[in-house]
Amino acid sequence: MSSLALAQALWSILTVLWFLIGLFVYLALARQISVRVEPVGPNLPKRFGIPEAVIATVLVFLLILNVFKGGSSSPQDVDTSTLINSLILTTVIVLVLIAFLIFRGLNVDALAGFSKVGAVRAVALAAILLLLAYPLIIYAEALVERLIGHGSSRQTIVEAFSESTTLQQRIIIIVLAVAVAPMAEELVFRFFLYGVLRRYFGIVIALVFNSLLFAAVHQHLPSFAPLFVLGCCFTVAYEWSGSILVAMAMHALFNAANLVVLAFPGLGE
Repeated sequence: MSSLALAQALWSILTVLWFLIGLFVYLALARQISVRVEPVGPNLPKRFGIPEAVIATVLVFLLILNVFKGGSSSPQDVDTSTLINSLILTTVIVLVLIAFLIFRGLNVDALAGFSKVGAVRAVALAAILLLLAYPLIIYAEALVERLIGHGSSRQTIVEAFSESTTLQQRIIIIVLAVAVAPMAEELVFRFFLYGVLRRYFGIVIALVFNSLLFAAVHQHLPSFAPLFVLGCCFTVAYEWSGSILVAMAMHALFNAANLVVLAFPGLGE
């Protein structure tokens, strides 16, 4: 056996082991979550109620309507003004949502677990959990590629980075992909929508539906399966850690890794 063939065989074995370890860890985390006893008592923070359920229903309807309305814009169509408008719109939606929850008397810090995990620990946990999630995402992407010929787990904003032509545009994309999108999407999908669904339908249904919606809103069939797996991993990380900061950090690291691969193509070979 040549040294190249031996290296390929060892890499294949390591990849399978990586996948099995990642699968085992996430199943173990899911097991821990399933046997937890929900805390009870008068001092617990106020939970999502009917008004939040109504807002969540409207938001889900609008997201699904947007999915069926048509495909997303191609990266070639994204210009600087579009990115800036997206940044402003995303920020406004998140701020309005948070303001509504505060007006309703909900303790956003307690519900989202912002103070539960320190920033350094959140990033460390995110890095470990993302490393273990990668083989699950890669295998999902490989399955899609086998079935339909091509696949990608990158979000549109990340894909747009490779098509950008100016430094200004690339800086805006980096800010959106690494800071704004992870914060906004995790607050909307994991904290709010998952939180409301979990309140009324339980963890399993909430996790599956939330991850399906997360994958669908990207409106890119080849990326649906890997993004669904990614959404599940984000949700498990949030549920297990009790802090949305962990899911945000995972999301930011995932997008940052994709941007690095796009900026330095040789790293992905």
